[in-house]
Amino acid sequence: MRTAIKRLAQPLLKIAFGYYYQKPRKYSYEGIVVDVHPEVFPPHFTLSTKILLEFLKTLEIKNRTLLELGCGTGIIALSAASKGAKVTASDINPVAISCLYTAAQKNNLKLNIIHSDLFDAIEQPQFDFIIINPPYYPKEPKSDKEKAWFCGQNFEYFKKLFLQLSSHVAHAEIIMILSEDCNFEKIKSLAIENKMMLKKRFEKKVFFERNVIYSIMQ
Repeated sequence: MRTAIKRLAQPLLKIAFGYYYQKPRKYSYEGIVVDVHPEVFPPHFTLSTKILLEFLKTLEIKNRTLLELGCGTGIIALSAASKGAKVTASDINPVAISCLYTAAQKNNLKLNIIHSDLFDAIEQPQFDFIIINPPYYPKEPKSDKEKAWFCGQNFEYFKKLFLQLSSHVAHAEIIMILSEDCNFEKIKSLAIENKMMLKKRFEKKVFFERNVIYSIMQ
C-alpha cells in the first residue's frame, strides 16, 4: 500500500522538484551552508542525506580519514570536516565539484575535492571511513544530474562499486544507505558476487519511506 501511494505521488513530486530547483537553493546543517545547484542532487526533500548526517555523529571520525564517495552538495563531507575528520569528497558531476569548492571556502573548511567516477581518479589507497549515498533506480542516466538517481538499467553502478571496493574493504568502515524503494536483493547479490556482505546498522522510517544504513564487509 505504501509503495503504491509513493508511486502515484512520484510524478507530482518530480514536477515539484523541477519547479523548486529552477534556481540554486540554500541548505544548512548545524551552521554549515551550501548552495544546491539545479544540476546537483537535492538534499531538501530526500531523507537519506539527513539520516547520514545524524548517523555521522555516532562515528569516531576526529583525525581519521574519510571519503564521501559521490558527495553531491558535499554537506556530509563538510560536516565531517567540521568534526575534525581528514576528508576527501568525490563526485562524477563537475557542477557538484565546482560548487563544493565554493562551499568549502565559504564555510572555512578544508577538503580534498576530486572529480571522479567512483574510485577512478582517487589515488589514496585506503580510508578509515567511506560514506556512500548511491543511486539505485535501474534506469540509464541521461545526464550527470541523473547519475545521482539512476544506477544503470543493469545496475552498472553497483557492479563497478563492489568491484572497486574490494581493495578498500579490509581497512575502511564502509557505510551505505539504501531506501526500501531499491531492489535490495539485486544489490545484495552483486555484493556477494564480489565476496562482500551488507550488514544492517541502523534504520529509520519517516512517513512512507524506510531507509537503512548498512556496513559493507567481507
